[in-house]
Amino acid sequence: MPGKKDKNMRLQINAVIFDWSGTTVDYGCMAPALAFERIFKDYEIDISMKEIRSFMGLSKKDHIKKILEMDKVSKQWENKYKRKPDVSDLESLYRAFEHNLFSILAKYSKPIEGVAELVKNLKDKGLKIGSTTGYTKEMMQVVSEESGKYGYMPDCIVTHEEVNGGRPYPWMCYMNLIKLKVFPTKTVIKVGDTVSDIVEGVNAGMWSVGIVKGSNELGLSEDEIKNYDKKDLVLLIEEVKRKFVNSGAH
Repeated sequence: MPGKKDKNMRLQINAVIFDWSGTTVDYGCMAPALAFERIFKDYEIDISMKEIRSFMGLSKKDHIKKILEMDKVSKQWENKYKRKPDVSDLESLYRAFEHNLFSILAKYSKPIEGVAELVKNLKDKGLKIGSTTGYTKEMMQVVSEESGKYGYMPDCIVTHEEVNGGRPYPWMCYMNLIKLKVFPTKTVIKVGDTVSDIVEGVNAGMWSVGIVKGSNELGLSEDEIKNYDKKDLVLLIEEVKRKFVNSGAH
């Protein structure tokens, strides 16, 4: 189990596996949130941004499926379209999501301030850098190309298509270790900004670390954080911390 070591031994860390949006790029995890908001608005379904963000970190099609399964959404859909949402609706929504996301993705793919420097520091210390994501391979081609322009590129990028299953399953983490040639799992840190990131790391037997500021769970842009009431912001941050710890974050 991560965290246990002989008191006379120094803990060995060999790799760090980062999430992307809301962790290393796209402060506030804005791109997918805005794309989800737009497609449900276009279908005249009322859903809050908080509800949209509650499933963030899953593969995007699974994310839409979870939203459609919500009683609130299912009832609205049935009232408007006279039937429950089905597989064809899921596919239509996903195609609309992809269209909306690709139209803004490059804009939200710049590394968060300090990320490139942090990763260089870790690499200089001999650590390998992996990554997992809720994005598809095609989406990651856009994101990684843009982030690379600003100096951030991990050693490895794994998407859910490669392993036939996204978060909270640990398969993407395991594939990172295969590609990076790193083991055991207890020498690896998994970092992310959603509950599903935390659970992914725990399920993989890794150290699991949550990013609070800039995260999907906090759901605030840099400008919003700067202008937020400081006392209220502290309360929000503590709420996100508790959510991560309750999900198994170390």
